Amino acid sequence: MIEVDQLVKRFGAVTAVDGLSFTVRPGHVTGFLGPNGAGKTTTMRVILGLDAPTSGTARVNEKSYAGLIRPLHQVGALLDASALHPGRTATAHLASIAQSNGIGRGRVAEMLRLTGLEAVANRRLKGFSLGMKQRLGIAVALLGDPPVLMFDEPVNGLDTEGIAWIRQFMRALAADGRTVLVSSHLMSEMAQTADRLIVIGRGRLIADTTTAQLIESSTRSDVLVRSPRAAELATLMQSPRRHRKTGGGRRAGRDRPGRARHRRPGRRARHRGPRPDPAQPLPRGGLPGPHRREH
Repeated sequence: MIEVDQLVKRFGAVTAVDGLSFTVRPGHVTGFLGPNGAGKTTTMRVILGLDAPTSGTARVNEKSYAGLIRPLHQVGALLDASALHPGRTATAHLASIAQSNGIGRGRVAEMLRLTGLEAVANRRLKGFSLGMKQRLGIAVALLGDPPVLMFDEPVNGLDTEGIAWIRQFMRALAADGRTVLVSSHLMSEMAQTADRLIVIGRGRLIADTTTAQLIESSTRSDVLVRSPRAAELATLMQSPRRHRKTGGGRRAGRDRPGRARHRRPGRRARHRGPRPDPAQPLPRGGLPGPHRREH
């Protein structure tokens, strides 16, 4: 579990995080949503002990990150996929991290298979694409099999297949009882990935709710229309008639430009003259025009 309580982080005169409080619980994929510059990455860095808070606390499993024993076994994170030594291979990169945390090489090979990097395990990282670096960062986060996972914009650089894979993988991690926090600035991505959302702006909490509730509360049933002829538009919108006539008495949109109208063979022309008043007696000789029959 991740707990942030009244967290404040200032960089000189700039306040990046301003009194932020939230809790991320296990069993859910929790989205950390906000525009670029909202304070998402700074908050995650404070949680991971990379930045010291100005005030407030950030805890993982009821402890600060500095107080965790063998931290890679407690929390795994991907913040910057490009923070790699370009001369190392994927295997060497994972092996060095595994050795420093008492993890066997068998786990290295397992993570390479899990993230789809087995075929490029011995390639130097300077030749990796951004998507491949993202996969390697996810492998590092999972290396210690931690119960808490944090990912900062993990789908950046991934192709369609990779995005589908990471979505499914995160749901599987949460279903296994882990705590999963995923940041993004895209609501469309969070709607397909997260069960709960923590929304921040300018370092402050805006919403802490389920994804379904946030979408429902943000959905509008009206349409905003702007027009330089607002008065005329308002009159038209208030009119109860469904069809509006244009010049010549024809319904708007009935005929397409450049196409002539043709009557079907044998079909009589429709009477367009004035209709008789049923309250008045018929004129002598019957109805005028095409309604009159010749004997």
